[in-house]
Amino acid sequence: MDLIADIFLVAGALGAGIYCYVLGRRLNRFNNLEKGVGGAVAVLSAQVDDLTRTLSAAQKTASVSAETLTDLTKRAEDISRRLELQMAALHDVPETPEPLAKQPYVTEPAAPPPTGEPMFIRRSNGEAR
Repeated sequence: MDLIADIFLVAGALGAGIYCYVLGRRLNRFNNLEKGVGGAVAVLSAQVDDLTRTLSAAQKTASVSAETLTDLTKRAEDISRRLELQMAALHDVPETPEPLAKQPYVTEPAAPPPTGEPMFIRRSNGEAR
């Protein structure tokens, strides 16, 4: 009986040893940085770092853009107020201009006396008149 128990004990120990050997090889392949999950984790970690840097740069750019947009909005509101004031001031201006006779210090230009000759004459180099 002791011999049978010892055989079963040795067989169990050998089975456990083989199981541990196979499990160790699988674990080494699993943690391999080139092909296994360890490599995938390393690549994902690098991508997370890159995305973090990109996100911080985008946040800085967005904050600068928001400040610029706020300044431009304030300028536009100021100009809008000025334009409204100018439009209100235009309502005081008469729509039709006054006739020339009523406007002070306005004289009509004198018309040149009519003549039968044209004002400008074009001559060739050799002709004389």
